[in-house]
Amino acid sequence: MSNSAGAFDALMAHQRQTFALGQVAGRLGWDQETMMPRGAADQRSDEMAAMESVLHARRTDPRVGEWLAAIDEGALDAVGRAQLRHIRRGFDRARKLPADLAEELARVTSRAQGQWAEARAAEDVPAFLPVLARIVDLKRQEAAALAAGGDPYDALLDDYEPGAKATDLEAMFTALRDPLVDLRAACLAQPMPRGLEGRFDEAAQMELTQLLARTFGYDFSIGRLDKAVHPFSSGSGRDVRITTRTNAHDPFNCFYSTIHEVGHACYEQGIDATYLMTPLGQGVSMGVHESQSRIYENQIGRSRAFTGWLYARMRDAFGDFGIADEDGFYAAVNRLQNGFIRTEADEVQYNLHVMLRFDLELALISGDLAVGDLEAAWNDRFKADFGFVVDKPSNGCLQDVHWSVGLFGYFPTYSLGNVYAGCLHQAMRAALPDLDAQLAQGNTAGATGWLRESVQRHGGLFTPRDVIAQAAGMEPSEAPLLAYLQDKFGRLYSI
Repeated sequence: MSNSAGAFDALMAHQRQTFALGQVAGRLGWDQETMMPRGAADQRSDEMAAMESVLHARRTDPRVGEWLAAIDEGALDAVGRAQLRHIRRGFDRARKLPADLAEELARVTSRAQGQWAEARAAEDVPAFLPVLARIVDLKRQEAAALAAGGDPYDALLDDYEPGAKATDLEAMFTALRDPLVDLRAACLAQPMPRGLEGRFDEAAQMELTQLLARTFGYDFSIGRLDKAVHPFSSGSGRDVRITTRTNAHDPFNCFYSTIHEVGHACYEQGIDATYLMTPLGQGVSMGVHESQSRIYENQIGRSRAFTGWLYARMRDAFGDFGIADEDGFYAAVNRLQNGFIRTEADEVQYNLHVMLRFDLELALISGDLAVGDLEAAWNDRFKADFGFVVDKPSNGCLQDVHWSVGLFGYFPTYSLGNVYAGCLHQAMRAALPDLDAQLAQGNTAGATGWLRESVQRHGGLFTPRDVIAQAAGMEPSEAPLLAYLQDKFGRLYSI
């Protein structure tokens, strides 16, 4: 065996162990959100900090640099070169981040999750602001270390969407904003479709949501579904877990949160098994990840064809709930209405919620917005964007978990994922002319199979933009998303 081949094998063995430890840390996070006793929060923060210390040491191990230097990249195939691309990028980023800063971030953000949840439940913004200020300070330090003279926010964004730039996202969001505002105004000026009526048994919701997860291809033999305050997906490979939440008066919250998280989970479950426990064995970016969750949830799950099938299942589960037929149910699923909550927003308004958060966190990281002024800034921006006043903090700046766990740079990937999903949906429709006939029977295999083959199986083999461009047959653009939304809601609201 050559020195190069030996170095590559040693590097990959090191990476597999590091990846395995990262999955263990992720499982601690899953447990914290689902089953951990409340009194364990401080201990869990120390556990998370210890895990991060071990992981950071492995990611910055000088041997990684030595192995990288010894490998003849020209002797590798495309998969090997892609592995090196991820490893080199991760090694370079990790070396820029001081070990004590990485450990402190893990400790503070682990503890902050519980503090956020308590402040949210108590509608008490001042109770959360001190820890948020500490997180923002730590994230500014992290951004400065990673940017090395470049743009600090771009350095944070790169963790979630490698290669993306805030200026490019701002241009894309600017192109989306006015058409979405105009479409929203036109829709809301029309009579609103009838909504659901009555109370929906939460045990029955969970039974039906299990069926929905299976219908969209989620493999329960290597996954599980639990309840959490904020729905999420975690894990990869052979252990991918999802959570949802129930609302006795709004079963759509449960059903579409589940379908959304199933999109994330199926991406992880669909990656080529030969990439397991390597840098290629997970989703390539959060934007691409979000493209899967959003296309499952919206273009497939909220389509007229699929909602016709779901209507029958809901009648079986709940009896009469005030909707007379499939067309009325489709309108109810896609009903536009004023609301505060991003995760419950309709397709037309969802991206406006994301843009608000993107602009605010840009200002927080740059120092243009003080943490103490966040609530007022949020409320002012919300009133300007949505036309009504935030009534309580849990409907405002305390509604999302992301900032409490340090996920600055994450929010814009939600809208980028919608843009990617628009491109993929256009290509999928062209490839599957009988898609609606399949969905009307509750058969998602054509759609999910196309996504698995076109996107999911590749894992981290290609760059985020490249995997979308190859699957969609075009460079990512907001145009297909806008066309889809204008056509769908123009028909629904007769505008």
